[in-house]
Amino acid sequence: MANIEVKDAQGAKAAELELSDAIFGIEPHMVAMHEVVRAQRASWRQGTSNTLTRGQVRGGGKKPWKQKGTGRARQGTIRAPQWTGGGVVFGPHPRKYDLKVPRKVVKLSMKSALSAKLADGQLTVAENFEFEKPSTKQAAAILKALGLEGRTTIVLGEDNVNAYLSFRNLEKVTLLWASEVNTYDLIDNKNLVLTTDAVKFIEEVLA
Repeated sequence: MANIEVKDAQGAKAAELELSDAIFGIEPHMVAMHEVVRAQRASWRQGTSNTLTRGQVRGGGKKPWKQKGTGRARQGTIRAPQWTGGGVVFGPHPRKYDLKVPRKVVKLSMKSALSAKLADGQLTVAENFEFEKPSTKQAAAILKALGLEGRTTIVLGEDNVNAYLSFRNLEKVTLLWASEVNTYDLIDNKNLVLTTDAVKFIEEVLA
């Protein structure tokens, strides 16, 4: 078990937390992370681009001119690809870009991402943020007290609504509920902040 400091809203040490070595202490599996991030990015592609082939373009049923005797190249339809307004050769058509990744590989990639963040000193564990009411100013002060600059991902425990509403308007801050954690968002940042509730949830899911 690895110990990590739990910071309070003022950036001071509030306690120590034992992190599971099976989740936060493994050798990062780069291939697994690559496969999962590749699959995630592929799933975001809509795949709705479409072009019409010569058989789908409207019109062009009549031969433009007779086959011989005109001195021009023979043509069968004005909807052939070489004509303006004609069909498109090898153009895109609707398709799915989804890639299937085994569930075990997805879990391994998340464990790898969390372990890499801890090893690189980019992981901060904080007490559950308590807000009497939403306050972006208070949220900004917390990040400053924690010494976090640049792109930051904050993972909150479920139902911490006031904290979510407080942090969401801050520039370069990505917010996730613990149930939404994924490999891409864990590594696509300079700083990763987990609340104690989020750590507990993640360890239960990935155990």
